[in-house]
Amino acid sequence: MEKAKQRINELIEKKRVTFIEAADKIWETPETRFAVEKSVQPFYDILEKEGFSIEKGLADMDHSFVATYGSGKPVIGILAEYDALSNLSQVADLGEQKAQVPGGNGHACGHNLLGTGALAGAVGIKDYMEENNLSGTIKLFGCPAEESGYGKAYMARSGVFDDVDTALSWHPWDISGIWSISSLAVYQIYYRFKGIAAHAAAAPEYGRSALDAAELMNVGVQFLREHIIDEGRVHYAFRDVGGDSANVVQPSAELHYFIRAPKIEQANEIFKRVTRIAEGAAWMTETELDIGFDSACYDYIPNQAISTVMQKNLEEYGNANLTKEDQEYAQRYYDTLPDATKEHLINRAKQVDPTLSDGDAKRLGSLPVSEQVMPLVFSDDTQGSTDVGDVSWICPTAQVFIGCEPQGTPAHSWQWAANGKSSVAHKGLIAAGKVIATTAYDLLTNPELIEKAKAEHQDVLNGKTYVSAIPEDVLPK
Repeated sequence: MEKAKQRINELIEKKRVTFIEAADKIWETPETRFAVEKSVQPFYDILEKEGFSIEKGLADMDHSFVATYGSGKPVIGILAEYDALSNLSQVADLGEQKAQVPGGNGHACGHNLLGTGALAGAVGIKDYMEENNLSGTIKLFGCPAEESGYGKAYMARSGVFDDVDTALSWHPWDISGIWSISSLAVYQIYYRFKGIAAHAAAAPEYGRSALDAAELMNVGVQFLREHIIDEGRVHYAFRDVGGDSANVVQPSAELHYFIRAPKIEQANEIFKRVTRIAEGAAWMTETELDIGFDSACYDYIPNQAISTVMQKNLEEYGNANLTKEDQEYAQRYYDTLPDATKEHLINRAKQVDPTLSDGDAKRLGSLPVSEQVMPLVFSDDTQGSTDVGDVSWICPTAQVFIGCEPQGTPAHSWQWAANGKSSVAHKGLIAAGKVIATTAYDLLTNPELIEKAKAEHQDVLNGKTYVSAIPEDVLPK
């Protein structure tokens, strides 16, 4: 087994330049949500050359795909993402915030790395299967709109993952480890108010203010916060404030709400309560309310059986092998951190390895890029949200983090965007590919592992089945 995994690593290393060039190309053409036409193209170019069959345009999304190699059971799914974030354009390698394109998009969550790391894993295990006549099926899923819109949720609703036995994914992070906790389920909703315009000074009585309705809704939601579960999260952004003039009774206003909770049914209940507040605001202001369902995703279920195997592969093959020069490069980002965060990193280093001396904890916590691996501890904690959650309700799923982002910097930051084409980032995506490919090998060659993972999955679901939270008449947009 060890010899086979070493060979898989060699096969990935042979093509590392191909994967790195693809990652950089995606970084240079940052696109958001479902409009990822340029970002998906490097996948098509490589996968066609590598002999995968490709089905494009899944689940009403032009730039989604599934690339398949092999046949028969087991079917191992690997999840790729390639969408960026709006208004997070950043000059590469610069140690201060500066947009490359003012107001433009940027890869501030590392999805240029995520997608190509997944691609490296899929190609690496494919090459080994081809070389050794290993049976089974590898499916690489190209999934748009993870950041907002949740492409995997639409794909799950369409049954795209129904024949998958297990799914694997990864994410760039500021420390390495396995995602062994859950995530928050989310509803994304548009609340649009329509009023009547009027002269704000001469004839305000003829107007009906949509902006008043939106503001009253937000006030109502502030009061609601006291009466939802502690873990609930409600966020909003104004998308329309009725124009720039203060001398008009604003005839339109639009809010985009993110409603989160640890479980999908809890998020649904909060969504219903927020909607009733919106309806009340419309009644108070005599405006019309239109509710637009954007998307929703489930909470994530980590599979312990696969995660345990993935942890072993992370410890054995997930070392990014950072050099002194890599650490010196990332120092520019570490230096932007507040002192409190730097102190937290020293404490975290000690938590990761309680046997460390104070001096070693300070040294490791002060590194610009972490060199530690988190111990595998499963808990009921939650962190963030991801549409990988929908996949995890359909089949056993595991995810690995690779510490290839500046230590202490958060996702969705200019530091992550600036780091996205660096040697540190490139080494991270290659390490991720190796962990994914070696874990896929374990699954392909160990039927008992898959059966164990599936039995655990059914036990956790406890009779529940996946039913998409997205209404059938709602399409990706």
